[in-house]
Amino acid sequence: MHLLNQLKLRDKLLVMYICSVFIPIVLTNVIFYNVTTNNIKNQKTRDADMVLEQLQREVRSVIDEAAGISYLYYIDPLLNGHLDHTYTSKLEYVEAFTDMKSVFMKSEQAYSTISSTVIYTDNPTVLASGQILPLDNTALDADWYNQFKQTSASYPVLIHSGDTISLIQRLNNSGDGRYNSLIKSDLNMATFRQLFAGIGFEGSMYFVSANGMIHYTNEAGADWEAGTLRLEQMAMPEKSIAFDKPYANNNYLNGWRLYGVMDEKVILQEVRKSGTFILLLASINIVVPSLIIAAISRSIHVRLVRILRHMKKVKNQHFETIPFEESRDEIGQLTGEFNRMTMRIDNLINDVYMADIQKKDLEIRQRQAQLHALHSQINPHFLFNALETIRMRSLMKGETETARTIHSMAKIFRKSIIWKRSWVSVREELELIECFLDIQKYRFGDKLQYQLTVEDAVYEHTIPKMSFLPFVENASIHGVESSPGIGLIGLHIGYEDGRILFRLTDNGMGMPEDKLSELMQYLQEDGAMGDNVGMKNVYTRLKLCYKDAFDFTLRSEFGSGTTIELRLPVMDKGA
Repeated sequence: MHLLNQLKLRDKLLVMYICSVFIPIVLTNVIFYNVTTNNIKNQKTRDADMVLEQLQREVRSVIDEAAGISYLYYIDPLLNGHLDHTYTSKLEYVEAFTDMKSVFMKSEQAYSTISSTVIYTDNPTVLASGQILPLDNTALDADWYNQFKQTSASYPVLIHSGDTISLIQRLNNSGDGRYNSLIKSDLNMATFRQLFAGIGFEGSMYFVSANGMIHYTNEAGADWEAGTLRLEQMAMPEKSIAFDKPYANNNYLNGWRLYGVMDEKVILQEVRKSGTFILLLASINIVVPSLIIAAISRSIHVRLVRILRHMKKVKNQHFETIPFEESRDEIGQLTGEFNRMTMRIDNLINDVYMADIQKKDLEIRQRQAQLHALHSQINPHFLFNALETIRMRSLMKGETETARTIHSMAKIFRKSIIWKRSWVSVREELELIECFLDIQKYRFGDKLQYQLTVEDAVYEHTIPKMSFLPFVENASIHGVESSPGIGLIGLHIGYEDGRILFRLTDNGMGMPEDKLSELMQYLQEDGAMGDNVGMKNVYTRLKLCYKDAFDFTLRSEFGSGTTIELRLPVMDKGA
């Protein structure tokens, strides 16, 4: 709940729309589409499975009928006796063949299943006729015979050769086994093709032997007639549904199977076509509520933003009323109450608080006048010391150095006149310090040595005018002048903990601890200026500008020198 309170009203309406309208509609349509797709896929799969089972039964029925005829020839004693008899003359064979013509009526009754039935024998006394042929070299070299001789089964063997599927069986049921005979029944391939074509299976079907060879398929372009095409060589669809129907409990069909493959894209094609219709319905269900919610959201959002904009104007003391529109909802009532409140506040400010504001403004101006007075107080004090230095040096000797010193003094004097601003950059303050040190160098000569180190990042930050110079002045006059040896002044300006650091050190005589405490107490007191007017002036101005946001540290040891550290917050201001 706390998280919802952090959202804007427009975002809340958007979240409500997404959670209550958009996501439910999308999920409903997606689930409906997936369920419909799965149901159709499952139904198509069940139907295809039933179709393949029916085709499996019909193919088996055809082969069983052909095998049954082969068995009838196999058990026929008249035929077996005819094939095993050695005839002494052609006339004897013709008379015997005329008496057994009725034997061949068995295969003629199954013309739709078997295209031809041929008996092969190596009995040299049997003459070649329509249905009895010699087992000569032509037959022995045939592909179907080479496949058949690799088996030793007494039952019919299913052989595929060229574009024909045959059932071949040895005829060795009777006789003394002097001669080898076999019967070859070729299936009616037109009937076979008609079974595969008329079954209504939406995919490819393969009649596969135990070794994985394809012996018939309805797939266009597949070269199954060569007898070398394997099932694993066939290119299957990316998303396919496979059906494997193996034959069992059958001698001549054991290991054979009927394999079907359906392309999922094909069987779901009708569902894909309905996807456009589903998408159209979903779009209507999304667009219409979206337009309604957008209109309501805009009605609320626009008026609330207008109230917020006028409230910000009130914060900046622009008491404008909102053009009122006749609306009876809560936002309309809020608008009316806001207008009444705005007019009331405007009247109170004009009648009651204006005088107090003027009083506060007067106090601010007085504080600014006091600050300007402190600024102007330091200029004569500083100029007096600088001019005194030049005077003393001029009494001692008159050289071109005096001209340079006077130039530095003029530069300082000019800046003090030009600077009408209360705030200056560190770069400008540093230029003033360098001019002053040049003057002090003129005064003390080699007795004064100084070093300035300034970080590049602080040059453009602004500080109150002459915040550092009085401390440098104090170090040169009270530190170097009282030092018996060479006076060293070190100045560092940089960053420390996100604030501007000013560190000034000298090797002068320093101060005893009691004098140091007295000086610190004098700086922190609110009173008139006494001695050390430069330091007191700076400290007072910094306190007016920064309140308690600056740190001032003064460390001194008698006979060892003094260190002053000043830490100012980064407050870039204009004039």
